Amino acid sequence: MNTTIIRNGRVIDPSNKRDEIADLYIVEGEIAEKSDARDPKSNVEEIDAKGLIVAPGLIDMHVHLREPGFRHKETIESGARAAAAGGFTTIVCMPNTSPVPDNPSTIAWIKDRASAIARVNVLPTGAISKNLAGEELAPIGALAQAGVVAITDDGHCIQNHEIMRRAVEYARMVGVPVLDHCQDYNLVGNGVVHEGYWSTLLGLPGWPAAGEEAIVMRNILLAELCDHPIHCQHISAAGSVRLIREARARGVKISGEVCPHHIALTDEAIQNFDTNYKMNPPLRSQTDVDALLEGIADGTLSILCSDHAPHADFEKEVEFDVAPFGIIGLETELGLFIDLLVHKHATIDIARLIEMYTTEPARLLKLDAATLSPGARADVTLIDPALQWTVSVDQFHSASRNSPFDGWKLRGRAVRTIVGGRTVWKL
Repeated sequence: MNTTIIRNGRVIDPSNKRDEIADLYIVEGEIAEKSDARDPKSNVEEIDAKGLIVAPGLIDMHVHLREPGFRHKETIESGARAAAAGGFTTIVCMPNTSPVPDNPSTIAWIKDRASAIARVNVLPTGAISKNLAGEELAPIGALAQAGVVAITDDGHCIQNHEIMRRAVEYARMVGVPVLDHCQDYNLVGNGVVHEGYWSTLLGLPGWPAAGEEAIVMRNILLAELCDHPIHCQHISAAGSVRLIREARARGVKISGEVCPHHIALTDEAIQNFDTNYKMNPPLRSQTDVDALLEGIADGTLSILCSDHAPHADFEKEVEFDVAPFGIIGLETELGLFIDLLVHKHATIDIARLIEMYTTEPARLLKLDAATLSPGARADVTLIDPALQWTVSVDQFHSASRNSPFDGWKLRGRAVRTIVGGRTVWKL
């Protein structure tokens, strides 16, 4: 019998409202009581976690793994390695691949591939519309039966409100949440950066905040009409935070997530035309950043994630206008959030940060995860909240290097990732 004892750590388990210095016992890949770990025939591994936080395995519910179709950017294997190095035991992959997972067979391929080569849990989402075209619904019932944890057209946004309404109604029937990339194509046009001072000064087409806020409002109306959860992805604008706050206060089943780049940077960073600062939605103003921090502090924005979007060097090394949107984030997001939210801004404490990475996404996606209760699968992340380190893209496990944070000095990071009782990465 294989037993692991994690000793002297600060065990933070939001699902059980637990925050104490204690030992954690793992027996045969499951969280166990102390009495279950006393078998004299056990092979016992002891881990000294003094000064560390022992948390349920972290979940990133917004990751692009690019496979099938774009292996030159990332693969399920390399993305899972990056996730483990970032402290994540579960990642949720987006459907903008080729072929698009708008059918059960592609979902089956992703699940089989992940089970064969991924060192963390990889959960697929299904497309809302066929081929992400926004014109005809994918077979949402069949996708749910195939095992998707949510439906989304992430990277694209359904513009036809009637189609989106029917998607939400079908999702309610089969019990999966709807995740939405909020972008009104008519308002945004060919915008590539936040519409404001810097877009005007640099002569770059503007991406107005209203282009996000209009779809957030649409989603609030549909979540209320259909009485079903809609989750707004990578919120970036102050108006979006205000709309979500007001709707949640009325009991509407709407939620939002934040990515680290939208609080770590503003649109001032684009002035050198470095395409590693080009993402969708774009970096916005300091006013927007302040609103995001306020939304995190008061619980309006309830989930943290990366929007990990890998691109090969040759794709990013072009003119700013034509470069693809997106940056990688799996290996830097936890450090950035701890550094910014806990240490620098004191927006939230470390226990709430862990909750936003565990019980909040698990509740939305109805996952049997994110707990250190006895009998649960032993997915555990060990975090050193005080560890000072420097980001080096050359040491990343991801297949891509498109990060704007190379050389940043951060405080706090994961030091060991355990999946099913087995250490899959340690610093």
